[in-house]
Amino acid sequence: MGVKAFGANSPLVQSLMQTNALAKDRVLVIIYLNGGNDGLNTVIPLDQYTQYGNLRSNIAIPQASVLPIGDGSTGLHPSMTGLRELHNNKKLAVVHSVSYPTPSYSHFRATDIWMTATDSAVQADTGWAGRYLENRFDNYPIPPITDRDNSSAVMEDPLAIQIGYLTSTTVLGSSQSMAVAINDPQTYAALVGGGVGATTTDLPCCEAGDLVSFIRQQQALAVGYSTEITNAHNAGNITPTPVYPTGNSIADQLKIVARLVGGGLKTKVYFLSIGGFDTHSSQVVSTDKATGSHASLLGRLSAGIKAFQDDLQVRGIEDKVAGFTFSEFGRRANSNSSAGTDHGVAAPMFVFGSNIKRQSVGRNPNIGGYSNLPTDLNGTVGNQDLKMQIDFRRIYWDILTDWFGRSKTEAASLFLNKSFDTVSLFTDEVCTIKTGNWHDEKTWSCGRVPFTSENIRICAGHTVTLSANASAKNLQNFGNLIMGAGVNLVVKGI
Repeated sequence: MGVKAFGANSPLVQSLMQTNALAKDRVLVIIYLNGGNDGLNTVIPLDQYTQYGNLRSNIAIPQASVLPIGDGSTGLHPSMTGLRELHNNKKLAVVHSVSYPTPSYSHFRATDIWMTATDSAVQADTGWAGRYLENRFDNYPIPPITDRDNSSAVMEDPLAIQIGYLTSTTVLGSSQSMAVAINDPQTYAALVGGGVGATTTDLPCCEAGDLVSFIRQQQALAVGYSTEITNAHNAGNITPTPVYPTGNSIADQLKIVARLVGGGLKTKVYFLSIGGFDTHSSQVVSTDKATGSHASLLGRLSAGIKAFQDDLQVRGIEDKVAGFTFSEFGRRANSNSSAGTDHGVAAPMFVFGSNIKRQSVGRNPNIGGYSNLPTDLNGTVGNQDLKMQIDFRRIYWDILTDWFGRSKTEAASLFLNKSFDTVSLFTDEVCTIKTGNWHDEKTWSCGRVPFTSENIRICAGHTVTLSANASAKNLQNFGNLIMGAGVNLVVKGI
């Protein structure tokens, strides 16, 4: 066994340095799958197809229709050809079984937890991205707004833009939203075309009136930024015109984002949404289970993200944009008698972009196919949930630290004084997060045993025991590695 040292000019070190180099210019796109997505029909455990079929015989996707990814043990829904292509091109990560401790089955409370990034027992009035933006930019929304990440340069563009009728807590600051709101592509077209929507004062009573007033304030901010948005829209016009699918609401939203980013708008966060994922019944067509309402939603999502990523590549800006999908919860592992699924716990997330370094975080949930692993099913027969593998805040943590360049101290403050382990989404190394056995998935940041193609770091203070043969692309050992008798570790080198 050998441990390789790296010089300052090595590709690995250069990549790690670049992780934070351009953080001030980076953009995040958040796509909310409203309703609670059925993760087990989105990312399908082909290595346990028999058990999968037994859990949901009336909605199971035919094995021959599933799109294999990676080593073939995992597959995507057959409608997601676009995301399969991105995964093959190393521009998509599948994060398995994402949730949080003591999860809620309520749409409203669960959504609030995901958007505020708090513990389930903690209430917060601010969103996790809103806190980041408020921390980074001073004086918003009163000019001059300055960017402390960019030598206090004046920020003249919207900090965040949300598209859609949902008002997202994600971008809520301590006194107001940090985002401007665009209801839909038609509203956007009117804005950049010089039109101004009508304003009325006849607000309904009480909470409904407060909500309408809040949305109108965000719309008014959009009008206030209309010159900047219009300039970026005009500058983002390219020939040939990027091709997006029609009749696809999420593609329409992503098309706007690509054009604005391509036109030089400095907005940091875009919040988009697509509804319809609360599939309690009839989520598949009984005569062709690869089709149906859920298939249509996943197809639109996949086609929209693929067109968006292609657009960014043509514009030469894909290295500055990353995005992810989330839903307030997953669905039960077992289907119900109405050819649907009820509220559950864990579900996969997708993270997309050209800077993604992992194609998988975590592993397929163990739904009965592996006797050597603890089961990932929880509950009684007929009411079984998928257990959490990855806390969603670990993905947010990597976005704040490795994508936006926050220090760990700053990130902990933005998470209301809580810290989380990395999942190594944006770094070339898989690292230890605790002392443990090499072949124990909980030892590693990626939530699984490292692949032989990955760079590995044993962090200071951690002891890793190797009790069976293993291999790695490279190894940096700042802790302690204990080798069992007769065990070999092959380090391939760059």
